[in-house]
Amino acid sequence: MIASLKRQVAAIWNSIVFRLALHYSALLLLVLVIVLTILYTQTVGVMQRRIDQQLEYNAYRLQQHFEQYGQAALSHDISRMLEDGVSSDSEIYALWDDRQRPVAGNVTDPVLLDLPQERITEIPVYHHNGRSLSRVVVRRLSDGSTLAVGHDMRDQRALETLIAEASLSAGAIALLLTIGGTLMFRQLLEARVAAIRRTAARIEAGDLSQRIPASPQDDEFARLTRDINMMLDQIERLMDGVRHVSNTIAHNLRTPLSRMLARLRTAEHDPAQRDDAIRFVIREIEDLSIVFDKLLQIAEVESGARRQAFSKVDVNTLVLDVLDLYGAVAEEQDATLTHTLDPDAVLDGDRDLLASATANLVDNALKYAGRHARVHVATRQVDGRLTIAVQDNGPGIPAHERERVGTRFYRLDRQAPGYGLGLASVIAIAHLHGGELHLADAAPGLIATLDLPAKKDA
Repeated sequence: MIASLKRQVAAIWNSIVFRLALHYSALLLLVLVIVLTILYTQTVGVMQRRIDQQLEYNAYRLQQHFEQYGQAALSHDISRMLEDGVSSDSEIYALWDDRQRPVAGNVTDPVLLDLPQERITEIPVYHHNGRSLSRVVVRRLSDGSTLAVGHDMRDQRALETLIAEASLSAGAIALLLTIGGTLMFRQLLEARVAAIRRTAARIEAGDLSQRIPASPQDDEFARLTRDINMMLDQIERLMDGVRHVSNTIAHNLRTPLSRMLARLRTAEHDPAQRDDAIRFVIREIEDLSIVFDKLLQIAEVESGARRQAFSKVDVNTLVLDVLDLYGAVAEEQDATLTHTLDPDAVLDGDRDLLASATANLVDNALKYAGRHARVHVATRQVDGRLTIAVQDNGPGIPAHERERVGTRFYRLDRQAPGYGLGLASVIAIAHLHGGELHLADAAPGLIATLDLPAKKDA
């Protein structure tokens, strides 16, 4: 049982939530102790200073009264002050003649005669209310008489005790509240963290569909929950993409490999077909090499490694180079290539990748629009964004298919040549540059727009 208790205590102490709450509570408790200490010292100190000032003033006044009017007048003045009913219970006055015989006052304790002159001393004094701790100042008068003026500190000490006890009680209550608050704070945070841990455990077990339950409160944990869930959504999409790519690669490899194997087996038994079989296998291997090159390019772009090679890119020159490259293709299929260029079209990026993305869009436009196609490329820079729009007059893409055409190996028209990697490459290049690819209906045709951040002015 003791071992179990030790484990529970160790678990609580090892909790960073508990230590954080404990440190914060200890800081609050320290502040409370400092405040109570200042309150105590200031209250008691101010009252004592006021008493000392009053003693000094009364002693000085009585001494001056003696110098002007003599001992009899001073004796009468002391008797009057003791009988006026103002602080009579706490006032101490005593007057001795030059032979140390009591003349007036409410104290006859001869110990006062031995006190040091001109400074206040705190000693026990016997007077009409009994023995009590008092603060006394003694003055030697010009005729050898001795004057003592004091104040009974009984009420002051009672107040000090009351303040001290109240401070201790407040400290004890604060300590209990601190311990209780620390445990409650730990329990509340542990409940919020436990939801994250449970979800993480299920995901670790292989269930990528698990998400942290959303909280109705818009606090730090709620925002953290949203961020983690968004991250999990992205991880699930990436894992689905990896599975899709793996399955598609396996499918796309199996077909050409089967064709190559069939041709080679035929050539093995028919030497006359050997040369044709070799040429066929070479073409198939070249096609597979293109597929893997494109996959490697997409992987390199998605890794962000090419971002280090960013530099200033004149997009208009890039577009004109791409259009010049496809000029012969357009002429062969009686297509028309036109352009509208914004003179300020400049951004930071990788020129080769941006040229590849633009070439992919132009190639798709010519491929799917067919003969007599009209392809228009426009650049525009506004509000810190730069767009490269490629518009054709072909059949376009149905709205429900536009999200899928960017998936690797997905082809809307299986009869058309290609591998289904073009738009996937364009999307990866757009994301590398902090942009997006948007597909919209041109009625007729399609508008494919690369939306990218423009170069910031230095």
